[in-house]
Amino acid sequence: MYDPTFEHDACGLGFVVDISGTKSRDIIDMGLEMIRNLEHRGAVGADENTGDGAGVSIQIPDEFMRRVCSAENITLPEAGRYAVGILFIIRNYFNKTINYINLFFCLNGIQPYAHVNITLPEAGRYAVGMLFLPQNNILRKACENIIEKIIEDEDQLMLGWRDVPVNPAVPGKGSKLTMPFIRQCFLQANDNISSQDEFERKLFLIRRIIDKRIREELKCDRSKYYVPSFSSRVIIYKGMLLAEQLTAFYSDLLDPDMKSAFAMIHLRFSTNTFPTWDLAHPFRVIAHNGEINTLRGNKNWMSAREAVMESDYYGKDLKRMLPIVMEGQSDSATFDTVLELLVMSGRSLPHAVMMMIPEAWSKNENMDEKLKAFYEYHATFMEPWDGPAAITFTDGKYIGASLDRNGLRPARYMITEDNIAILSSETGLLNIPPEKIIRKGKLQPGKMFLVDTEGGRLIHDDEIKSEIISRKPYGKWEKENILKLDELPVPLFKSEASNTEILNLQKIFGYSKEDIKVVITPMVENGQEAVGSMGSDASLSVLSEKPQPLFRYFKQMFAQVTNPAIDPIREELVMELTTYIGPEQNLLDETPRHAHRIELKNPLLSNTEFEKLKTLSNVHFRSITIPILFNVTKRHGMRERLDEICSQAVDAVSSGYSLIVLTDKGVNELKAPIPSLLAVAAVH
Repeated sequence: MYDPTFEHDACGLGFVVDISGTKSRDIIDMGLEMIRNLEHRGAVGADENTGDGAGVSIQIPDEFMRRVCSAENITLPEAGRYAVGILFIIRNYFNKTINYINLFFCLNGIQPYAHVNITLPEAGRYAVGMLFLPQNNILRKACENIIEKIIEDEDQLMLGWRDVPVNPAVPGKGSKLTMPFIRQCFLQANDNISSQDEFERKLFLIRRIIDKRIREELKCDRSKYYVPSFSSRVIIYKGMLLAEQLTAFYSDLLDPDMKSAFAMIHLRFSTNTFPTWDLAHPFRVIAHNGEINTLRGNKNWMSAREAVMESDYYGKDLKRMLPIVMEGQSDSATFDTVLELLVMSGRSLPHAVMMMIPEAWSKNENMDEKLKAFYEYHATFMEPWDGPAAITFTDGKYIGASLDRNGLRPARYMITEDNIAILSSETGLLNIPPEKIIRKGKLQPGKMFLVDTEGGRLIHDDEIKSEIISRKPYGKWEKENILKLDELPVPLFKSEASNTEILNLQKIFGYSKEDIKVVITPMVENGQEAVGSMGSDASLSVLSEKPQPLFRYFKQMFAQVTNPAIDPIREELVMELTTYIGPEQNLLDETPRHAHRIELKNPLLSNTEFEKLKTLSNVHFRSITIPILFNVTKRHGMRERLDEICSQAVDAVSSGYSLIVLTDKGVNELKAPIPSLLAVAAVH
């Protein structure tokens, strides 16, 4: 009997892979069956035919692509379901009306078939771009002109275009309103490109430059122009569809020549953003179930790092791809973008995943010291992209999955005697007889499940990480370079305020009796944050008639789902309060200098610790203190002082200072403090 408690509001994801790397039609069929059986995981709008999104990522089916690109081979449906002659005449002479012709045939249950004439080179030497383009003919042609021009400018050979056969009658009304025109472009690597990895890096550059040009020149946002995949290894079919609609919309997916060694699937339940065609998963590298709750900080740090990014692979071309993270992306799309950057800049896919989704390492006494050193080293220049999150990922060679350190999203796997690996958000998506299952289990927090389709083997978590942590002397680097605040000499002087001074400071900085009694007192007495039932019923600061501290105008941004409250002290095994300060190095490289940072056990500093930083001066670190007080009697005093603070900070950096301390001490009748949030944000 139906029980509403069985309902779970979360995305469905998974993959099926032939571990030997053998491509077959059966693998795609299994992947499509998995996504159909995940229908209960996806969200549906008020229109029952409009879903949040469904998609599948597969290896490029070379046999299929050669056939549909051949001038001599046009695949037709059964007799009575196609028309000849006039369709091709119209296509050749009246291209501007072809969309309407396609729409007419599809609405009448007839699938139009595109006639193309493209000669493809050997597999791995050509790429397929899956493109969501504007429905407007003029705008679409402008996009296509930019794409062809940039491919030519980057010295690659443009081979041609193919209209992806779709059935516009399938999506619901809501989905149909924003449905893009879907085309595939084919391009060939030039003779100077020596490997497929090099070709993939070139394709990444081309796609990023195209994205930037189209958005700047044609003002096309992601709803009008988007590239689901642009690769010589993988191709992605996705959209704002229900699971059952995927194959009805994309007839390619039912073709017998469609073959792949894996199929990575996803059905979306949107929580943080409204569903759109481009935000359906899979993305170019990952599919994701969960939320990135640290998203705003992650995005801001990535933006700040762009100024010091350099790449041996891209050189000056790297600047042409910036900004890396574009506005309007979901948390999953942003994660995917950064992960792809790390991989295309030289790190292996498992290595990049370990950087972004680390295990709980600092309090784990049983963890291998070399592995712990790897995580600590990378924590100095890449903060965790914290979940709860489960991701599947692929670059066309590797396919795998990982859980964040909390492990609050499910991922279960099984291996069959046929050498097939299946991983998904739940069991039972495929009807596998028990006697054919040789191994099954669930992914543990922070662990990784990985299949190497080129090597034809399943790689265990210990082996993956053992190989990665042995590439560089991470332990030596972090021991020799990380400066721990606890080990710095105790200063001769530290400031201590009297009770009277504390009371005055509480008034100046806007502390209320409620703050003292409800928030601070439990922290002092019990060492824990105050916990209450229900949310805060205080009026919004922006609507308040009383003066409010600037901090109260801002809230921590979390995903719009209900997760259990986490106590960072009592759940210290999976929570990390360690903070690193000091200049960051190039994110796309790894050197001992990357670990030249100061480690703080937590972001709250005592007076003694604060004085340690203010008086710090050694080979790598020099600090300077800048007051953030302004003259209250001077017109525009705060604004002018804020400009002065920023100028002083720039001058300090130019003079070799590596730590800037902004202080609001010394307030009096004439000198008021600029809110620290405003001052720090301006300087940053």
